[in-house]
Order: sequence, then C-alpha cells, then structure tokens
Amino acid sequence: MAGSSHGHTPAAWTGVIIAFIGFCVAGTFMVAAQPAGFWAGMVIVVLGGVVGGIMRAMGLGQPKEQHPVHQVSATREPAGAEG
Repeated sequence: MAGSSHGHTPAAWTGVIIAFIGFCVAGTFMVAAQPAGFWAGMVIVVLGGVVGGIMRAMGLGQPKEQHPVHQVSATREPAGAEG
C-alpha cells in the first residue's frame, strides 16, 4: 500500500477528522449517560463520511486512474510466483 497513496488526500483527512470528533463526542456522552448527546455524536460521525464523499466528488480525493483497484494489468503475476 505504500506506493498507492491510499488515503493521503484532503477528502480522506477531512472525513476522518470529522468522524473522529464525532466518535469522541459520542463516547463522552455515552460515559455521561446522555443518550441525546451520544446520538448527536453519531450524527457527526456520519457527517464525516458525507463531507468526505462530497469532497471526493469535487475532485479532492484520489483519482480513479491512480487507484490500484481500477488498474488492470495483464502482465502482473501474483506475489511469490517467480519462476
């Protein structure tokens, strides 16, 4: 994964940071036994995913051409298949 630049984009960083903040909010309110605050934190977690997706759609994510899943190579052999 070192060569794929997996997750090193503004969209990924922003989405994860927002989700992490939501996780912290939800955890704090869970310990405080406040269900409304917990669910507010969970909404923030989902908001992180939505914001990350919107930013990716705006072009701030990793281009599909560079993503290893979308690269097809007929000459590539499985690891350890040296002959």
